[in-house]
Amino acid sequence: MLLFFVLTPVHGQLLSDATGLINRINIQISDHDFEVVLTANFDLLDYKFDINNKQLILYVDNGLENNLGEIVIPANLLSGDFRFYLNDQEFFPKIQSDEKINFITMTFTGLGSNVIKISSTESLSGLDDVVPIENNSSKSLDNDFLPPDGQSNQTLSDDYLIWLIVGGIVIVITIFVVIKFLKNKK
Repeated sequence: MLLFFVLTPVHGQLLSDATGLINRINIQISDHDFEVVLTANFDLLDYKFDINNKQLILYVDNGLENNLGEIVIPANLLSGDFRFYLNDQEFFPKIQSDEKINFITMTFTGLGSNVIKISSTESLSGLDDVVPIENNSSKSLDNDFLPPDGQSNQTLSDDYLIWLIVGGIVIVITIFVVIKFLKNKK
């Protein structure tokens, strides 16, 4: 019973500056779907993919001074030499690439709304007959916490409620047993 009171406050701890929200960005071009995954401690408000300029534009809002984001971009969507701009000022994140993905780690400081532009020298490499279509970002933007398989984001709060109910029942039973024990002793 003592552990119940010790463990429940853990859910009330403040989030760290490095805690990440996962944003899955689905970009559709012709018959091809590309999933860009952004894990960051800031909110993704909207995005735009400009096929002509080979550019992904992220509109973000950050409430922390120190911002950290990791983005995974399929190599057949954007590849080659990358350039990064934060509010039209070039910055230099860490890039790791292989034949399938580009893994980008970016850090920057500042509060408020920002625009991150990711430009590359190659776009849609290895794909045939690509006809650009307009992205409707409000329909394809999928902001979520882990996991990606469609589980409800309320799982943690639902579990917490169940523990509170079970704890309440245990307390009532314990009080009942103690009262019965004390009555039998007299």
